[in-house]
Amino acid sequence: MIAIVDCNSFYCSCERLFRPDLDDKPVVVLSNNDGCIISRTDEAKKIGVGMAAPYYQNKEIIEKNNVAVFSSNYNLYGDLSMRVMDTLRSLIGEEQVEVYSVDEAFLELGMISENNLYTACKEIKGTVEQWTGIKVSIGAGPTKVLSKVANRLSKKNKKESQGVMVLQSVHEIKDALERTYVDDIWGVGRQYAIKLHNLGIDNGWQLRNMPEEWARKNMGGVVGTRLIKELRGVPCIPMKDPLEVKKMIATTRMFGKPVFELSEIKEAVATYVSRAAEKLRRQYYAATSIQVFVVTNGYRKEKYEYNPQSRYQHSNFLVATADTAELIQYALPLAEKLYEPGLKYLKAGVILGGLVPDNSIQANLFVHEEQHQKRFLMDAVDNINFSNRDDIIKYAASGLKRNWKMRQELRSKRFTTRWNELYEIK
Repeated sequence: MIAIVDCNSFYCSCERLFRPDLDDKPVVVLSNNDGCIISRTDEAKKIGVGMAAPYYQNKEIIEKNNVAVFSSNYNLYGDLSMRVMDTLRSLIGEEQVEVYSVDEAFLELGMISENNLYTACKEIKGTVEQWTGIKVSIGAGPTKVLSKVANRLSKKNKKESQGVMVLQSVHEIKDALERTYVDDIWGVGRQYAIKLHNLGIDNGWQLRNMPEEWARKNMGGVVGTRLIKELRGVPCIPMKDPLEVKKMIATTRMFGKPVFELSEIKEAVATYVSRAAEKLRRQYYAATSIQVFVVTNGYRKEKYEYNPQSRYQHSNFLVATADTAELIQYALPLAEKLYEPGLKYLKAGVILGGLVPDNSIQANLFVHEEQHQKRFLMDAVDNINFSNRDDIIKYAASGLKRNWKMRQELRSKRFTTRWNELYEIK
């Protein structure tokens, strides 16, 4: 059996953890630059606050109903996510946990007898909530797809399910799939959902009973066949190795305000390279290539229109590296090639690719021995920045004022990762 643990309205739950006065009250969290609503509590849903809708479109209903609004606080969310995942690992073992996203994890429960599954899931839920303060829902079933179905229904009917649903018998699976529209099945995209409705296939049980050959022809070949089998309780999507080698590491952000100058774009790119390089070293990798991209917004017919366009430049390295200075030297010329005067720049990003273990890099015979010691320097810089935060040591290319930085006007304190922002009890 496989279970999925899903944190309820995760970003909002993180904010509520340090604001108990907001329990049972509507809360929303905004995206980068406070643009759109990316997380909302059940109370916010009930009063009609839209998901993924622009903040300004919901501002009237938010103010009318005294909805608590927060900017994204990724330091807080990342730390609390790690605590939830570490709790799960301590309960059932590291190899039995697959972190699927910042607020979801699959669990392999094959070691638990079928008679004790529901009780075990209840205990896992209770322990996570007690140790971390984050409310979770758990769905379990013979396959990943069925566990996602169970999880969705457990969240939809919290009073009835108490946040836990286990699908074991054919009757339980049939009942759950009949209550699940094809639109809500994990792996069925929007276009396939429309196609299925047009064919008269509206719920999961109807889809489950379609022939595998039909799925192969009408739902993307092997992917469609695999989905049908998963709905029938035949596992086809295995648990992934948590130590699986990554193919790339990226850092990208929207600008806090539109950018027009090359100097600011270069500052942003250098900053994002620094962030990506820290991630690279933290996972003991080195990169063999770098890609820099920007997103622009043009003007048409002397009238403003939202018309985002992406531009990319790429470079390969002779020798893999995780040195921030070296990566910046590669990135800045690419930013210069991307820049075109007069355009309005909304976003920039850096992608480091061709990752290899940093202990397997072949040294260069034509470089002085001291050049091979940069890893020690980078480790020292990383340790200082991690302990003091806020980039106390940074490269001059990253800039000093950084007027282009992301807006977070309603961000809460970073209670768990900053000494000067610790929660105070009076």
